[in-house]
Amino acid sequence: MTQQLQIPGTKLSIFPINLGTNTFGWTADEVGSHAVLDTFVAAGGNFLDTAESYPAWVPGNTGRESETIIGTWLATRGNRDKVVIATKVGDHPDHKTQDPEYIRTAIDASLERLQTDHVDLYYAHRDDEVTPIAEVARVFDEIVRAGKAKHVAVSNYSKDRLAEWLAVAEQENLARPVAIQPQYSLVFRRDYEAELQPLADEHNLGVFTYFSLAAGFLTGKYRTEADLEGASRGGMVQGYFNADGLTAVDELNAVAEAHDVAPATVALAWLLAKGVTAPIVSASTPEQLDALMAAPDLEFSPEDLSRLDRVSSPFA
Repeated sequence: MTQQLQIPGTKLSIFPINLGTNTFGWTADEVGSHAVLDTFVAAGGNFLDTAESYPAWVPGNTGRESETIIGTWLATRGNRDKVVIATKVGDHPDHKTQDPEYIRTAIDASLERLQTDHVDLYYAHRDDEVTPIAEVARVFDEIVRAGKAKHVAVSNYSKDRLAEWLAVAEQENLARPVAIQPQYSLVFRRDYEAELQPLADEHNLGVFTYFSLAAGFLTGKYRTEADLEGASRGGMVQGYFNADGLTAVDELNAVAEAHDVAPATVALAWLLAKGVTAPIVSASTPEQLDALMAAPDLEFSPEDLSRLDRVSSPFA
């Protein structure tokens, strides 16, 4: 059984699979979401990723559904001290800025929905590229000093803006980001490897990747245009649906068959082998978790790794 690991720069111990909860209130209702959470924890998982905006893209939703569902689960299970919770601010359709005044109110609203007095990681979800980094760094530090978040993290920031945040935190003795959340997968390598990975390595940042399975493309279930019809993530998958992408999935399937595991298991194990701390993956049903939770225990041969590196090289 996979041992837990520590998020760099913290005392937080996690199982190296980060459960993304953007499906809660979308493809999973409250009862179904609670079942996913129960199964995840029973299998050894403890790290949850949410946001004040999940899932605002669903017609009729407010974007507060995921945090609210997690909050009712925590309240009924009484297990807040058993899980590590990350949430985010700054990418809601109504509030896409990193305005400090908004962030101060947003953390309180998130805590109320989550029915807890603190989160373990509080992410700046998306940089507005306008608000001075020093102002953003200071308000996140304020939140940590108030005990509302244990640590600060950053998602969707350029390497230059992230580097500036790290420098300001050092200069002013502020809470420094301990983790980043980049898009990274077998079929989306370039941005992270070329831009953010060197900075993450230099500053010993945790790396929690989103779209780790390329919106489901790397599960192997999308092989023809017909497979995309009616799929909840069909539009997102379309971007990977080309000759290079399908070749990568063929090779992924071959490695999976050789190890008698699901393609998703291989895709996540590749990320872990590339130094990702814990890939973020979501599930709509408990049954989908089996393949995800198996990834940390899959051992690649050097040949497996080079094979996957090679077939994904068009995306590097």
